[in-house]
Amino acid sequence: MAGGNISDASLKKRVTVTEGCDDNEARGNWTRSMGFFLSCVGYAVGVGNIWRFPYICFRSGGGAFLIPYLIALAVCGMPLFFLDVGIGQFSSSGGILMWNISPIFKGVGFGMILVSVLYCVVYNLIVAYILFYLGMSFTKLLPWETCMNPWNTAACLQRGSDLLGSSNMSGESNQSQLVDAMVDNITADAGTANISGVVTRTSSATEEFFYNFILEISEGLHNLGGFHWKLLLAYCIGCFIVLVCLSKGIKSTGKVVYFTVTFPYVILLILLVRGVTLPGAYNGIKFYLYPKWEALLEFRVWGLAFVQIFYSLGPGWGAVVTMASYNRFHNNMLIECYLVPVVNSATSLLAGFVVFSVLGYMAEVAQVGIQDIVTGGPGRSVIANTLKPITDLADLSF
Repeated sequence: MAGGNISDASLKKRVTVTEGCDDNEARGNWTRSMGFFLSCVGYAVGVGNIWRFPYICFRSGGGAFLIPYLIALAVCGMPLFFLDVGIGQFSSSGGILMWNISPIFKGVGFGMILVSVLYCVVYNLIVAYILFYLGMSFTKLLPWETCMNPWNTAACLQRGSDLLGSSNMSGESNQSQLVDAMVDNITADAGTANISGVVTRTSSATEEFFYNFILEISEGLHNLGGFHWKLLLAYCIGCFIVLVCLSKGIKSTGKVVYFTVTFPYVILLILLVRGVTLPGAYNGIKFYLYPKWEALLEFRVWGLAFVQIFYSLGPGWGAVVTMASYNRFHNNMLIECYLVPVVNSATSLLAGFVVFSVLGYMAEVAQVGIQDIVTGGPGRSVIANTLKPITDLADLSF
């Protein structure tokens, strides 16, 4: 009994002494547990929350999709995240050496690392898109605001905020001028749009900037297009920034995440407030969350809910294990294991409101149904959030 008390006292003393230094001198530890928490949030929250979740949600039953999604979070997401953190913190090893507990499965560790490497290539490409937009935001006139650029087609519809928001014209006059502008753009070249008395398909200046200028999409595989050196340069700059952030391991990463993880939430809240005040925002949000209960009877919907949890939260990829391996051995990991999955799912819901409020505005401007505006892919969130009629400073911040 007394021996047990002495052991407990010595343990508490050791934990107190090592609070300000590293338990593992060879690998190091997180300076603060908040650094680990923010790193996990930054890992979980990304384009999967911004574009994939809203798109899957409205395609899979709207508000009804939240039922299988939350069930998947409770029975799959949280337990697996807890498992990853527990193994990493206990073993102080990354995604490969953790399999020393059962060497026959070490090949699984190499597979996890390979998947992570492939996705790093994809995510760095998205960073390149962001840097591209960042560079173009410093121009006097934002190039995605007008249809007077070399990459624009005759089907281009210039941003209609001036028409819809003009205070000296009635709503009926606004709509009339908007339709006239659309018809003028398309009839200039009937070969670029299919019209029969009315406008059936247009593209916004924002869409054409992304697809025609940034991506330079060609007609198909038979036409590979030219060498896009500007995008390659942006990609290399993005890789360099990542290397700088990782240059000193967790000591530098633990400081960077205080800004890179918290600042996007400030921007999302700003975009949400602006988005819900746009005309047509209510229709977009209704389209996003309107429940279709019959979708719950489809196996596909339940499968997508679990896939979304794996895709966004990322258990089993090795990254959570690696980050947790830098925790102190006696770190209380329960708080992170509960909060990170909850914050991740809450961010997905918030991003859906932001994206679909703006998509509702896009549909209002183009006078088409929201189902004709919404498509999958990371480009949709970029397009939606650069179409907003707000200040250049907000465009730059986004």
